[in-house]
Amino acid sequence: MKKIFNIIVILFFLYPLTSSAQSGKVYDNLSLPSKILKSDRKFAIYLPPDYETSGRSYPVLYLLHGAGDDQTGWVQFGEVLNITDKAIANGTSTAMIIVMPDANTGRRGYFNDIKGDWNYEDFFFKELMPFVEKKYRVKTDKRSRAIAGLSMGGGGTFVYALHHPELFSSACPLSAYLGFLSLTDAQNALKKANPGLDDATITNYYNTQNVLPLLNNMPDTEKKAVNWYIDCGDDDFLYEGNSLAHIAMRKKEIPHEFRIRNGGHNWTYWRESLPNVLAFVSDSFHQH
Repeated sequence: MKKIFNIIVILFFLYPLTSSAQSGKVYDNLSLPSKILKSDRKFAIYLPPDYETSGRSYPVLYLLHGAGDDQTGWVQFGEVLNITDKAIANGTSTAMIIVMPDANTGRRGYFNDIKGDWNYEDFFFKELMPFVEKKYRVKTDKRSRAIAGLSMGGGGTFVYALHHPELFSSACPLSAYLGFLSLTDAQNALKKANPGLDDATITNYYNTQNVLPLLNNMPDTEKKAVNWYIDCGDDDFLYEGNSLAHIAMRKKEIPHEFRIRNGGHNWTYWRESLPNVLAFVSDSFHQH
C-alpha cells in the first residue's frame, strides 16, 4: 500500500511539469531595427511546445493582422497560443513557428506606398524574414514557409504570395481586402489623395499592387506554384472582392480552395478559421 501511495505522490508532482511542457510560448513585444522604414518594428512570435528542448528546425507561418490591430491582434483576440497548441496536440497541425509582424505603427499597411516613401513590403522581405531566419530555428526552403492573414493582412497575404510564389508553399487569405477592384477605382482614390500623380504611375501601381490584376496577369508557369486557401464569411463586407478573386482564379485555372462560411468580419469568424489554416499549411509543409 505504501508503494502505491508513493507512486501516486510522484505522479501528482510530475503531472504539472508534463502538462506545462505541452504549451508553446508567445512573445508579443519583440522588435527589430529597420533601415528601410527608419524605425524599430515590433513583431510577435509563437514558438512550439518543444522548441527549447528539441534542437531541430521548424517550418514557419507568417500570420498578418488586420487594420486597427497590431502584432498582438492574433495573440490577444485570435488566441493563437491556445488554438495552435491544441492543433499540434491533436495532430491536425505540425509543430511550427508563427511570426506576427506589426503593420500598424508609423503608417498602416503591408504594401509599398505609391510615392515610394513607405516600403513595408521591402522591409518584410529584405529585413524581417532574414532577421527571423537568423535568430530562430526556422527552415528556409519554400516548402517550409507559409503566409496567412485577415482583412488588410489577407490582402498582404495575397500580394506577397503573388509577388513571390518562389518563397511560399501555401497562402491563406482570410476575409481579404483586395485593394482596388478596378483601375477606375484606383484612379479616383489615388488622384484625390495624391493630386500630382500621372495616369501611367497609377496604372502601374494598380497592376502590380492589387490582387485582381495580379491574378489576371499571372503567368501560366506560376498557376500551381502556391497552394491557396481562401476563406470569407457570407455576411462579410469584403465578400464581393473575395468572390471576384475566386472567379478570376477559376477562369485562369489556378487551383485553390474557396470557403464561404456563416459569419461576418470579426474575430469569432477568424478564430474558427485558424485551425483550418494550420491544417492546410501543415499539409503543404509535408512532402507527398
